[in-house]
Amino acid sequence: MSYHFSKKLDLPFDQAVARVMEALKREGFGILTDIDVKATIKSKLGEEFRAYRILGACNPPLAFRALQLEDKIGTMLPCNVIVQEHQSGGVEVSAVDPVASMQAVDNPGLADVAKEVQAKLKRVVEGL
Repeated sequence: MSYHFSKKLDLPFDQAVARVMEALKREGFGILTDIDVKATIKSKLGEEFRAYRILGACNPPLAFRALQLEDKIGTMLPCNVIVQEHQSGGVEVSAVDPVASMQAVDNPGLADVAKEVQAKLKRVVEGL
């Protein structure tokens, strides 16, 4: 089982990021964190890196349900979605698969929440 699902897009990087954010919003996710990996690597290491953003997406009602079921689930929140520009060209969007990442948690209720989040994130990625 893969820990993510991905889709390649034929869009400029910034346009892809905007499209991902809008698609997440339509599925009830907000962006809690937005990490510009390229800028961070440049400022911390002085190194060049391709355009790469990590968006920490959270669906508040589902996150609240998960937190009520498992107090340590915050270690897996928010759900990360990345947008990266490949050196060979093109942009790829990848989202964490919450079902795969929560396999070690023995909690049937939490598995149900993970499946709901998975379905939403798959709709986001597939709909791009």
